[in-house]
Amino acid sequence: MVVHEGTQLYVGQDHDQPVVCPFADGQVAVFSHRAPDKESPNEDAAALIVVDEHRGAIVVADGCGGMSSGEIAARLAVQSLRRSVETGVKNGSSLRSAILDGIERANQQVRKLATGAATTLAAVELDVNSMRVFHVGDSQVLLVGNHGKVKLQTRSHSPVGYAVEAGVLSEEEAIHHEDRHIVSNVVGSHDTHIEIGPWRKLSPRDTLLVASDGLFDNLHLDEIVGIIRKGPMDRAAGELVVYVSRRMSNSDPEHPSKPDDLTFVLFRLKR
Repeated sequence: MVVHEGTQLYVGQDHDQPVVCPFADGQVAVFSHRAPDKESPNEDAAALIVVDEHRGAIVVADGCGGMSSGEIAARLAVQSLRRSVETGVKNGSSLRSAILDGIERANQQVRKLATGAATTLAAVELDVNSMRVFHVGDSQVLLVGNHGKVKLQTRSHSPVGYAVEAGVLSEEEAIHHEDRHIVSNVVGSHDTHIEIGPWRKLSPRDTLLVASDGLFDNLHLDEIVGIIRKGPMDRAAGELVVYVSRRMSNSDPEHPSKPDDLTFVLFRLKR
């Protein structure tokens, strides 16, 4: 079986509004834009890798390293995953194996740049009404029910993320922490490790979010959940963009504000 021609890569984008399209038995809304007043390229990238009408992978990469190095690392990551899935599926490999191979090859390619560049990466494998998460770094995956229950939230591979997981820091303390930008696991490192989650069933009323830290560093978890859990997909995505843009431009110490590249993908099953 070959990968469906609907596969899309979003590299160096500056979207005016979210792009909504069908994907893997459901619908996605994709948005990617560089930080406000930033002159260098958007260092985030995303991909919708279509295997067939029921299966695919959602990928978000957030390049590190500054200037063009981060952009290149993120681009290499999504391109490597696309090629790996295309080749793997043609050769009869599982989508899980293809995703893992793609991340490992991306790690090798980014290291070969020898510029100090790196990228975080979050990928979700979708198969009919089930999902599985693969992630490296602090790009995150969030699964929310329509009543606002958080069914899944990946933890950032960072000192602050580990402190939250251990109960040393609260979410409120973490979002304002001075070391929040430090990431301890990236694609492009000699000791990169890939965290793989278990299979999870998706309900038609669930909303899946895959996003770079430009979202999670500017909105509290309850704010994100409140926006994405209800209403049409395009409206929820549009509200995320509006709220994050306002927060990035706001220096009010009562709220987090970190101008950054922003990339996210929302997904819901067809009802």
